[in-house]
Amino acid sequence: VQLQASGGGLVQTGEPLRLSCAASGPTFSSYVMAWFRQATGKKREHVATINRYGNNTYYSDSTKGRFTISRDNAKNTVYLQMNSLKPEDTAVYYCAAAIAGIKYGPRAEASYNIWGQGTLVTVSS
Repeated sequence: VQLQASGGGLVQTGEPLRLSCAASGPTFSSYVMAWFRQATGKKREHVATINRYGNNTYYSDSTKGRFTISRDNAKNTVYLQMNSLKPEDTAVYYCAAAIAGIKYGPRAEASYNIWGQGTLVTVSS
């Protein structure tokens, strides 16, 4: 399984942006998918998680209400719609897949086995 994240870029405060993560392989619909982010000099942190069917989601406190995670299993793709972006959202965003269940919980980095390469989001003030 390989993950390819895209959609990052430079936006101004308050503008929206949508990230995509395309997965290879025929079993995408069996994976729990998530987005994490890492700002310069900081630890990677959880952003959002979506279950296999797309009917259950988890968000971090900092993104809840502004970001929306979704997936299209027919297209092997997970999305992150980011609205009302703030400078503190500036980070490299990574998509991740849990291919053997969520052992440590949906927000734990250790639950995820496969990681994409990251896409940079920069929010200017």
